[in-house]
Amino acid sequence: MKVKVLAFLDLRLFNLREMDIHKFAIVHEKAKLGKNVTVGPFSIIGENVKIGAGSKIGAHVVIEGWTEIGENCEFYTGAVIGAIPQDLKFAGEKTIVKIGNHSIFREYVTVNRGTGAGGGQTIIGDNCLLMAYTHIAHDCIIGNNVIFGNAANLAGHIEVGDFAIIGGLTGIHQFVRIGAYSIIGGCSAVTQDIIPFAKAAGNRPNRLYGLNIVGLKRHNFSPEAIRNLQKAYRILFRSNLNLSQAILKIEEEIRDSAEVNQIINFTKYSKRGICKHKPDNSEFEE
Repeated sequence: MKVKVLAFLDLRLFNLREMDIHKFAIVHEKAKLGKNVTVGPFSIIGENVKIGAGSKIGAHVVIEGWTEIGENCEFYTGAVIGAIPQDLKFAGEKTIVKIGNHSIFREYVTVNRGTGAGGGQTIIGDNCLLMAYTHIAHDCIIGNNVIFGNAANLAGHIEVGDFAIIGGLTGIHQFVRIGAYSIIGGCSAVTQDIIPFAKAAGNRPNRLYGLNIVGLKRHNFSPEAIRNLQKAYRILFRSNLNLSQAILKIEEEIRDSAEVNQIINFTKYSKRGICKHKPDNSEFEE
């Protein structure tokens, strides 16, 4: 890879009056950096990287591959973004990482590029927080305002909806989907889809613990929306109906609820199956 070690005397190359690149950083001459970008010492920015205005790259950060980063993102020491996927089927094809605006990547976070067979892109939305040692594998699609606890680890092809929270030291199986506004407790092992608006925790197996009532209230869901979700949850998980029967009953009894429709559509298109409710759960929030 052709690189150039930038000194502060190289102002004419990147118009460095509008950014702050440490003299010990290595930035490829073809990389595209927006206004007011800062790059810390010993960081490496590759040829095909684009970084939006106001983003801050700390020390010892590596951003490589075809990686596009939005505005005002922050990358802390040791983060590695855009490395090739840890997939033996990957054959060097052009794939990308795309990151939105205002997201934070703490120490030693790793985000891998997509694979040709898996859609070719790993996507992270706006306003996300990835705490230290989080790993996002190839072809994951992460929504907006998602929080990952320390050392949360995602295998390939995982989808995470907006405002979801993943607890620390949690591992998620490939192809699993995590619904919007859900929360997963720390040290969990998730092998099936988590419906939107739910609480989940545990391993062998992971189980639902009712709705994320606290999260719903914090995000200003109406009392009516919460009541509809509670009713749908009871039909889906606490009746004697099978999944198809429960969905039909929900569709008959709860109409014109965007939140309930979100759960129904999520459930209908599950490929790995839906995580089940923990039976006889005293913590279930009515």
